[in-house]
Amino acid sequence: MNQTPVKEERPFISDVKELRRRARQHMEQGAVTSAYTADVKTVIRILNEVLATEIVCVLRYKRHYYMATGIHAQAVADEFLEHAQEEQEHADLAAERITQLGGEPNFSPEGLATRSHSQYIEGTSLLDMVREDLVAERIAVESYNEIIRYLGNDDPTTRRMIEKIMAKEEEHADDMKKLLETLSESERKAD
Repeated sequence: MNQTPVKEERPFISDVKELRRRARQHMEQGAVTSAYTADVKTVIRILNEVLATEIVCVLRYKRHYYMATGIHAQAVADEFLEHAQEEQEHADLAAERITQLGGEPNFSPEGLATRSHSQYIEGTSLLDMVREDLVAERIAVESYNEIIRYLGNDDPTTRRMIEKIMAKEEEHADDMKKLLETLSESERKAD
């Protein structure tokens, strides 16, 4: 007969006085308490890579917004602009979390492309631009999935933030996929 292992019961907070005492220790570390089990330096490095990725995405989407031409240009450009604004929000979230962890967000343009997980590829046509944005979104989704797995329960705040960003990146990828299908169909009909 299978027996379910008995889970040892332990109180939620065993000693409120001890909790209060620990909270007063190392106050200069802000959000990083003794309960934080991730490697802070590694998380800050990862978040600076996320920051760079999001900045590169902002720049690429902004270029595509301004360079969009053709019969479908306005609707696609509007999508590019919306995505650029959302990518900027993601960059801001990453920068804020870096400072909460006691780090410094790296906004330096020097090395931005090498810190970014996605590439800055301009694209020559509207269809190329959409393809490049879809590729970049797919890269972000895979990259952020790896980050989420790495963080696990060691930094739940950063993990939840990356999960929220990743959900938006998945939405962006879906938007780009639909635009790609629409533009490809239009091109086929035009031929």
